[in-house]
Amino acid sequence: MGIFSGNKKSQGLLVFELQTDGVCVTQVAHTKGNKPQVLLAKYYPLAGAEPSAVLTRIDKELRTKNYHCGLILNATDFQLLTIETPNVPAPELKTAVRWLLKDMLDYHVDDATIDILDIPVDKNAPARKAMMFVIAARNQLIAQRQAQFENAHIDLSIIDIPDLAQRNIANLVASADRGLAMLRFDNNGGLLTITYQGELYLSRHLDINLTQLSTTNIELKTRIFEKISLELQRTFDHIDRQYQFLNLEKLVLAPALAEFTELTEFLSGNLYLPVSNIDLHDIIGLTPELQTTAQQSRFFISLGAALRLEEKIL
Repeated sequence: MGIFSGNKKSQGLLVFELQTDGVCVTQVAHTKGNKPQVLLAKYYPLAGAEPSAVLTRIDKELRTKNYHCGLILNATDFQLLTIETPNVPAPELKTAVRWLLKDMLDYHVDDATIDILDIPVDKNAPARKAMMFVIAARNQLIAQRQAQFENAHIDLSIIDIPDLAQRNIANLVASADRGLAMLRFDNNGGLLTITYQGELYLSRHLDINLTQLSTTNIELKTRIFEKISLELQRTFDHIDRQYQFLNLEKLVLAPALAEFTELTEFLSGNLYLPVSNIDLHDIIGLTPELQTTAQQSRFFISLGAALRLEEKIL
């Protein structure tokens, strides 16, 4: 199985996300003309057990052999790089990309599993160099993840990343002719994505997590807010220079365990873009398990990955 590959014989996509304290399993159904409907959003706590034991239990309970199964990598499991698209024939593209990556990875490029994703250009603008994303993960890590699932008799056919999962949710919020910025925080940090017409144009990780955002120290919180605002403004300025046609419409904050009212108000007063908080009820049919902000935050990325459509498989 290649990383981020897909098999069109799927009878439904079942998404797994391995979190620090448990496993999220999610399935979403698409029906034409209606918003996506969550069919399954179940959390299996580790409670001291090994992940492989919990996966085995999930396999028996859900009969995973009937599903097309996917795994979301954690942010620390891979690198998402932006490079100039090599000017070579398509069959030679990945070889050329590997050559470019040899000085960009902190391990030997032969030890990397890679995939590529084009960044579309403005068809109405003067010709400019094409760019692409490269997703790179260590072969050893991918093999370990596959072995975990194989030992539980779960057949993985897709490996996805949070950046693309967040893009999928952004696509449900964005206007057809405007770009959208979406920002999410969890215990590992922040993730900012810029999307336009269903495509990912930028993804950036912020080294600010929910614990820091939840501080009761007013002076420290203000400094954190200022840092976020500065990072966002620099990113938006970059987008305005490099991708003027995106015409960013707004910044949307994803559900989080922390109270975001103060951050939303701060960013609204310091950024030129409107700022709002996303309400998943508006875009996805949620199950009773997902009615709270805490659960929406926990399942946010797995929901995004479960929104993946067959025609969008890389």
